[in-house]
Amino acid sequence: MMRRWGAVALLASLATAAAAQDAPGVRFCPNRPSLGASGCTTLPGQVQVELAGVDWQRDDDGETREDLIRSEVTARIGLTRNSEAQIGWTPLGTLRTRDLASGAVSRDTGAGDVTLGWRRALSHPDGKKLSSAVQPYVTLPVGQHEIGAGDWSAGMVLPVMWRIDKKWSVDFTGQVAAAVDQDGHGRHFDATGVFGIGYALTDSVTANAEVSVERDQDPAEHVVRTLAAASLAWKLTKRTQLDLLAVAGLNHHAPDARVALGGALLF
Repeated sequence: MMRRWGAVALLASLATAAAAQDAPGVRFCPNRPSLGASGCTTLPGQVQVELAGVDWQRDDDGETREDLIRSEVTARIGLTRNSEAQIGWTPLGTLRTRDLASGAVSRDTGAGDVTLGWRRALSHPDGKKLSSAVQPYVTLPVGQHEIGAGDWSAGMVLPVMWRIDKKWSVDFTGQVAAAVDQDGHGRHFDATGVFGIGYALTDSVTANAEVSVERDQDPAEHVVRTLAAASLAWKLTKRTQLDLLAVAGLNHHAPDARVALGGALLF
């Protein structure tokens, strides 16, 4: 736990140091803390790092209770004015499972999988007006048991965002994937849609509300997961952000709750 809070403290100190590096014309538009994605891309020669210092999720099915605590980091590397490469990794995760009948507890700790992606903006790569993009990705099964998925997966993300004015925005992110089966071997079709609305409380603080619906056709059981999320993003400078995400499951198959604290930094 101390390692995770240390990562948050490091991000805050980097934010302060980066204040002196602000320059006009930078393109800084983190995906965090949204459940969806944006159509914005990082400028060539720049790297945007997005970090979840603490990401906790609970799932209680009546027989077992699972608590997953992890840290995540994503690097977005500008290639052209409308495309970027992405590398995502879970450097540390802990899954705590409690049998509600016997009280027995088990723990699994280790690193997670690595995701490689490429985003190509189709319109307004600066994230203004009506921005959209296409983002194929592949996940490599390098993570340890229980923290990683156990096999490779791949998919496509299609984000669309409309900035109505300086205050309001609406967005939709569609995703289709060949997701890993529950047993860790083989793949199946999985589709997700995220609908969101954003409002700028001030020039530096933005609030978002989202609803996510996922159709998971795992061979073990075909399910629908529905989530509601609320988030706040605070841009400390033109290159730094701190953010908070809270998620609640709306049906039986969705995780009960999730809270994530992190931020982003543009180099």
